[in-house]
Amino acid sequence: MGDTTFLDWPFFEQRHRDLARGLDAWAAQNIPQKHGPDVDAECRALVKSLGAAGWLNHAVGTPVTVRPELVEGPARGLRQTQPERSEIDTRSICLIRETLARHSGLADFAFAMQGLGSGAISLQGTPAQKERYLGNVARGEAIAAFALSEPEAGSDVAAMQCSARIEGEHAVLDGEKTWISNGGIADFYVVFARSGEAPGARGISAFIVDAGTPGFEIAERIEVIAPHPLAKLRFTGCRVPLSQRIGAAGEGFKVAMRTLDVFRTSVAAAALGFARHAMDEALRRATTRRMFNQRLGDFQLTQASLAQMATTIDSSALLVYRAAWQRDQGRNVTKEAAMAKLAATEGAQRVIDAAVQIFGGQGVVSGEPVEMLYREIRALRIYEGATEVQQLIIGRELLKSAGEAT
Repeated sequence: MGDTTFLDWPFFEQRHRDLARGLDAWAAQNIPQKHGPDVDAECRALVKSLGAAGWLNHAVGTPVTVRPELVEGPARGLRQTQPERSEIDTRSICLIRETLARHSGLADFAFAMQGLGSGAISLQGTPAQKERYLGNVARGEAIAAFALSEPEAGSDVAAMQCSARIEGEHAVLDGEKTWISNGGIADFYVVFARSGEAPGARGISAFIVDAGTPGFEIAERIEVIAPHPLAKLRFTGCRVPLSQRIGAAGEGFKVAMRTLDVFRTSVAAAALGFARHAMDEALRRATTRRMFNQRLGDFQLTQASLAQMATTIDSSALLVYRAAWQRDQGRNVTKEAAMAKLAATEGAQRVIDAAVQIFGGQGVVSGEPVEMLYREIRALRIYEGATEVQQLIIGRELLKSAGEAT
């Protein structure tokens, strides 16, 4: 698992340490290091595997404590016990994403989208909605998706054009969504649409739309540099029962922000996992690669680079787990989550770039771990709020605090 000293930080309880070590042992045995051309099939397989092993319980708010004495050897057949908790534990989510990202970007994606796609239901769904969807998500028997972004409304959610008009006991959806992860393979989508109760962000509602609902189609599949299922969705007179609405009419923006407050911090944790993997690869290269009758790591320039990488990783980790701990204490973490995402994603980009440089020409060979990490990290600086948006959020929160203090 590499450096695990951060698990001794006071942000964590023993159950978190057991979780991280148990998952690392399981992932080493069950997650492939490289993936083939059929990304859809591999994502489905990863979701099933994560669900069967119990890890997806965390994504829907039913944490599982893994006893460390039962993860020796191949780590198969882990026994799991259910603690008395029912809400999403942010520290657990972050530790899982960091650990999975260190092993496989696609495995992290598969886990994260089960959480993000069902998060609105976990946080604000009705008992009937939770019963219908969350068990299947946790078992890996249903794939979830979160449909917020549009061609002209990414970070600016208030510019949303997808509409939902009420006709009797149904909402009729019309419009498009894009950049939707799990688009094309999801069994259901949490869709945000303008329902018109008020202008701007206050007139948006959230609906659960099952795949195959008449009037809903996958308009286009989107290919990106780090392959994962991604698509544009189209709704044309798509009728959804009002019983599928999450929260009250016009509360969709609040539902979305509550969900993102949990999972934005976990994006930072995934970036941290990528950075730790890059650090491990760089250290291996520095201690085994010989140049001019000495190891690469004997050069002071290499040592300086490694020192900067390690400092960046630890400073990012402190921000990530401060935000996660604060959220688990019931505090507002809008500013802290934005800081964590900003620092961890930008920092991971620098760490991975430095690792590629240490590898030299080998670092840009397709399929090399650092080359794959270089492609994986880039999107994290954009999705769930680009770096520039995080800066705006932090600045806005600081000014708000200053205004309240005067």
